[in-house]
Amino acid sequence: MPKNIPLAEVAARLGEEFGPSGWVDITQALINDFARVTGDHQWMHVDVERATREQGGTIAHGLLIACLLPQLQEEIMHVTDYASGFSYGFDKLRFTQPVRPGQRVRLRQVLSSVTPKNGGQLVTLRSTVEIDAEARPALVADYVALYYA
Repeated sequence: MPKNIPLAEVAARLGEEFGPSGWVDITQALINDFARVTGDHQWMHVDVERATREQGGTIAHGLLIACLLPQLQEEIMHVTDYASGFSYGFDKLRFTQPVRPGQRVRLRQVLSSVTPKNGGQLVTLRSTVEIDAEARPALVADYVALYYA
């Protein structure tokens, strides 16, 4: 169950870690669906035969892993009591380890900053997507959202 944090209390939670989320299975079908939606049909993602021959198998799109953040975040942390809010984007997004079909990923986040912006609060969460049984994460990024009271 996610921690519900009223917008007025977010700044008091600086440095707090949220998570981990549950695991999400990365399948070849999910990778293929992402390729269809985005038009990114690069062989390393969708050509199982060639990718197996040349690099030991296919890998998930890095942006597929990044796109899982909102879904996973809903499991671990939810800002409440705001009038409007939206994703402001990412800072320092890095794909640090490829994810292969058959692996699972999950999210941990640390509330790293809260900054006033245009009458709202710019909330930054240091986000780490972990790969099950791997030492290095798949992704490290600062995920930013803007909320208005």
